[in-house]
Amino acid sequence: VQLQASGGGLVQAGGSLRLSCAASGRSFSSYIIGWFRQAPGKVREFVVAISQSGDSAVYADSLQGRFTISRDNAKNTVYLQMNSLEPADTAVYYCAAGTTTTTMAFRYDVWGQGTLVTVSS
Repeated sequence: VQLQASGGGLVQAGGSLRLSCAASGRSFSSYIIGWFRQAPGKVREFVVAISQSGDSAVYADSLQGRFTISRDNAKNTVYLQMNSLEPADTAVYYCAAGTTTTTMAFRYDVWGQGTLVTVSS
């Protein structure tokens, strides 16, 4: 499977963005999809992961309530709805595919190229 993240951009604090992670290749529905983000000068940080069927998700504690993940296996796409954005959310956002629900980046096998989200104050 190959992944491509999109939907990033510049938004004011308090605004919303929806990121997409589109997959090509076969067996998309067999993968757990995670979102991570990396701010300048910081380590890559777990955001959320969604199960293969989309019926469960694990969120970073600090983000639950503002971010919502969903997936459409018919469209081979995972979405990340981000609301009430803050300047601290500024980062490159990456989607990744793996076979284990985990917050650890090294456990994911395939990564998309990232999409930049910039939140202005």
